[in-house]
Amino acid sequence: MPKNVQVRPKSIVLWTFVALLGAFAWGMVALARGEEISAVWLVVAALGSYAIAYRFYSRFIARRVLKLDDTRATPAERLEDGVDFQPTDRRVLLGHHFAAIAGAGPLVGPVLAAQMGYLPGTIWIVVGVIFAGAVQDMVVLFLSMRRDGKSLGQMAREEIGKVGGAAALIAVFVIMIILLGVLALVVVNALAHSPWGTFSVAMTIPIALFMGFYLQYLRPGRVTETSLIGVALLLLAIVGGGWVENSSLADAFTWSPTTLVFCLAGYGFVASVLPVWMLLAPRDYLSTFMKIGTIALLAVGVLVAAPKLQAEAVSDFATSGTGPVFAGSLFPFLFITIACGALSGFHSLVASGTTPKLIQKESQVRMIGYGAMLMESFVAVMALIAASVLDPGLYYAMNAPAGMLGTTVESASQAVAGLGFTITPDQLTAAAKAVEEQTLIARSGGAPTLAVGMSEIFSGVFGGAALKAFWYHFAIMFEALFILTTVDAGTRVGRFMLQDMLGNVYKPIGRVNWKPGIWITSALVVTAWGYFLYTGATDPLGGINQLFPLFGIANQLLAAVALTVCTTVLVKSGRLRWAWVTAVPLAWVVAVTFTAGWQKIFSDDPRVGFFSQRHKYADGIDAGTVLPPAKTMDDMHTVVTNSTVDGVLIAVFLLLVVTVIANAAVVCARALHSPAQLPTTEAPYVASQLEVPVPGPRKELAGVRE
Repeated sequence: MPKNVQVRPKSIVLWTFVALLGAFAWGMVALARGEEISAVWLVVAALGSYAIAYRFYSRFIARRVLKLDDTRATPAERLEDGVDFQPTDRRVLLGHHFAAIAGAGPLVGPVLAAQMGYLPGTIWIVVGVIFAGAVQDMVVLFLSMRRDGKSLGQMAREEIGKVGGAAALIAVFVIMIILLGVLALVVVNALAHSPWGTFSVAMTIPIALFMGFYLQYLRPGRVTETSLIGVALLLLAIVGGGWVENSSLADAFTWSPTTLVFCLAGYGFVASVLPVWMLLAPRDYLSTFMKIGTIALLAVGVLVAAPKLQAEAVSDFATSGTGPVFAGSLFPFLFITIACGALSGFHSLVASGTTPKLIQKESQVRMIGYGAMLMESFVAVMALIAASVLDPGLYYAMNAPAGMLGTTVESASQAVAGLGFTITPDQLTAAAKAVEEQTLIARSGGAPTLAVGMSEIFSGVFGGAALKAFWYHFAIMFEALFILTTVDAGTRVGRFMLQDMLGNVYKPIGRVNWKPGIWITSALVVTAWGYFLYTGATDPLGGINQLFPLFGIANQLLAAVALTVCTTVLVKSGRLRWAWVTAVPLAWVVAVTFTAGWQKIFSDDPRVGFFSQRHKYADGIDAGTVLPPAKTMDDMHTVVTNSTVDGVLIAVFLLLVVTVIANAAVVCARALHSPAQLPTTEAPYVASQLEVPVPGPRKELAGVRE
């Protein structure tokens, strides 16, 4: 700690109180056995842990490990071009970064993982984000910023070597296309035939354009003023969406999945090529108000209503691995199912994509990199709570496979009883009627369950049962808006990555200010994920649906690549004593993903192993039997093909990541035995001329160059 920084008694008392309150809440959560506990304790435990982690651990990383330096010019200042590189107000950038990283994962993953109980998921979400997820985001952001905003794959190539770097470039880009396709499919499913959601989400685009021009030309620097106007317009768009749904305009905004696919692809291309200040940053910033506002409102609802957690602390499915929502035991599949919110490789793409090109001062890496990830983790906690306050019978009636539940409330009730839970046909009918849905049976995927859980909490505080349907449809629209921001930012990140890759072959494409390169690479990225999305929207077993089972493992393998790059650079740059900060979470994510990958390839259980599933359906074809979810013999052949493709791709991804890690280990060993520090690709020091007000405690980082 710097000598001029004094620890005040009030600060000691405050942080001691926070620590004790958090510890007490964790005790209530962990020690409760056999009785229902209030969801309030999960909220208090999470918030107390986040506060301690941000105040102490993130500051340790900023000061000791990374040595952030505000006297050093960032790429946004040195390379400002008005398109991709531009110093951006830290509040706007925090909103953009949070909106870009917070997609389907923190909403859907915890809902699905609730089948294993609320305790394992809560522990992983909170502990994982503190020591792994937020660390990855912060360190990758720092490394990319120090390397002129280079993408993760390009940093791997330059810091690890050509072989490991080539493996990283291929793995990162292919995985990114899969992730974008999956996220886009969730948006399409949420907005299809929903005039309220479609209208409200569509209106965020002109509102964002207005905010961009207002802040750039009309009232530069007036972030608070622009924010108030944008939030007012956003609320008007949300209210207007409800009005549109019940008016003659409903048909104009009732779009089919294929229409949404083309609109989404077109929007992704435009958002990728326009200057970042014009659409992408203000729209993501605007979306953040909606995201944080809704989650904060949900937290208030939990604190006021204090709903009881209906789910078990640890269910039998956690050890048996026979859960109806997804097969597999707690280790490793809980840590694959809950990715975003704890540790997500996708975040490393954003942290080495748009954000490092916009950051004003190095000290802001802590707030934006570590802080935004803590915010997303809280979203995941609230999603887990929303699923856990539901009656378990309703939860499994919504999330168990259709083949098990059947098509009627009577068959679903019997199937749930077979799992050890109780819900009557009348209760299933009443639950659907309360949210104005025809049925809630087999509404798998997590999103509908989250919407029902949110409506349960909101209606307990705001409006009662009469407004349960309103809150349900509001939650569906909220989820679509939440996820869409990762698609537009992800497309731009994909463009950066493809430019870096092709720039190794043809230099002009690698220049971020060369217009043809921008347009060509943006079109290629959109075409890649757009093709899988279109095929998936028209064929329930094709396109991105074929690759959906790869989502969790692929995402965590991406995190392994990111943490490998981080650890390698720390060792090469003379920070060996601090390399454990990224090496420990790297070891954990490698153990998790490689165990999951091994089981997905070699497990004899057809519900877990891709190739055993292939053999099961191939035998069914030979016997002339149609097995669910297939409905025809053609579907049977499609399942066989999908299982084969998924199994092969998992094996290829594992081999690519092994190549990256092995090459990185060689580089680290060379660094340890070299008498001189190995060269890195960090950009030379340039003194900053940018004056930015530095608030409160962060002044201690300003002007410190070690």
